[in-house]
Amino acid sequence: MNAHQSLAVAEPLRPPEPVAPAAVVAEPMVRFERLSKTYPAYRDKPSVQALQDIDFAIARGSITGVIGRSGAGKSSLVRLINGLEKPTTGRVVVDGRDISALSGHPLRLAQRSIGMIFQHFNLLSSRTAAGNIALPLEIAGWSKADIRTRVAELLELVDIADKHDRYPSELSGGQKQRIGIARALATRPNVLLSDEATSALDPQTTRAILDLLANINREIGVTIVLITHEISVVRQLASEVVVIDGGRIVERGHVADIFTHPRHPTTQTFLAEVLGDTVPVSLASRLEQHPVPAGKAVIRVQVQGTDAGDTVVARLARELAIDVAVLSARIDEIGGRHVGSVILGIPGGEAALRQALFFLSQNDFAAERLGYVA
Repeated sequence: MNAHQSLAVAEPLRPPEPVAPAAVVAEPMVRFERLSKTYPAYRDKPSVQALQDIDFAIARGSITGVIGRSGAGKSSLVRLINGLEKPTTGRVVVDGRDISALSGHPLRLAQRSIGMIFQHFNLLSSRTAAGNIALPLEIAGWSKADIRTRVAELLELVDIADKHDRYPSELSGGQKQRIGIARALATRPNVLLSDEATSALDPQTTRAILDLLANINREIGVTIVLITHEISVVRQLASEVVVIDGGRIVERGHVADIFTHPRHPTTQTFLAEVLGDTVPVSLASRLEQHPVPAGKAVIRVQVQGTDAGDTVVARLARELAIDVAVLSARIDEIGGRHVGSVILGIPGGEAALRQALFFLSQNDFAAERLGYVA
């Protein structure tokens, strides 16, 4: 067989196997990388380390709550996001740009993509509602015609188109905050920072403003960062939460997970009332620290899901043959999930109690003993 014949019967070359494309992971909207912030000593005041070891990311299009007590470092964090402060170490990346490395004109351009809502509105009393919304557009060099169009869109978006010509002194607190939100959205930012934006409002107005922010997030996809000391704000609006204490992140995760399994004492303090963790007065007055003859042990179980409370009771009754009594229950929708707690009475003495607590822990239900009742 000659060479030509050999080539004719040789196995043909096969194309390479197709390679599946790698999964695309969206770049976070905000990323803190090994960040710290120390304010230097000034006159007779010592230096202050406001933030340390901050390292986390905020997903695009999310609503993330950053919660902490006064002095925890929340305000420093928000000023680092919008470039008003520089970190002592580390960096802040917003929408792919290292904000902490910018200054001058590049920083001012970057700040147009970061909107800010303030606690006390910060409206100019000499300008109408429309004039306040127009201000950042004027600074950005928009034409008068484009400004008129954009202002009208924003007034419609925040549902106060009829307040176009009203001055701040003629508006309620909720209306002023709607103007503040419209102004923050004027230059079409990718990030919206809310710095205690509802702290000066009554509960009903607060709910309306939080509903508005949720609608804005859904409609235009802007990433919202809530800086607050109010756990009820996080509960109503956020899907993710970051807890800050003493300048450090002490806990973070999905709101429902943090609410049902808080690990740090600061988080537990914030959640003491919001999930119904306080024992009803009628029950608390009857609780004893030691077992009561023919009485029941009282336990609190954290649950998730619309039927989770019923499931706990049914499984204890079915699998352990315990005649469980439901003494109190509260279920709320938080971060898109149903979470809450049920307080149960467990008869049968210490053996039945130990059996119930072991069963719950084995099935990933967080439970604690509260005491005993007759």
